[in-house]
Amino acid sequence: MELREFFSDDAIKLELDGSTKDDILKELIGLLKLDEKSEGMLFKMLKRRENLGSTGIGRGIAIPHCRSLVVSKLRVAFGRKRQGIDFKAIDEKPVNFFFLIVAPPLEVSNQYLPVLGKIAQFSKETDVPQRLMSITTAGEFMALLQEKGV
Repeated sequence: MELREFFSDDAIKLELDGSTKDDILKELIGLLKLDEKSEGMLFKMLKRRENLGSTGIGRGIAIPHCRSLVVSKLRVAFGRKRQGIDFKAIDEKPVNFFFLIVAPPLEVSNQYLPVLGKIAQFSKETDVPQRLMSITTAGEFMALLQEKGV
């Protein structure tokens, strides 16, 4: 299983517009191209998950994630906010990079946790935040995932 298999170019946004945690979550959800009702339900689920504890894992990276009936298979999106926003990350620093993961409650392929783990592993590599900041296209993002072998 490779991470890039789950990303599509239209679910990668290198210039997020939002300035708050809620704005960013809504913008990431929008990348999944769901209907309005599904987007609202997914936003509530992600907010509930964030209220349990921030998915900001430090080093400028957050991995908002949840299980929801609004998707029929595992979906991922990536967004970047150059200025960074307060996402209540564990290191209390602003977050610039957001990996959204949404999976159905019952998933035959059971890829939700492995994908979450691979993104966390990828995020721990020392050069990743700087490299994510310098990419200019979705293709470069995909190439970075391939180069890192995740």
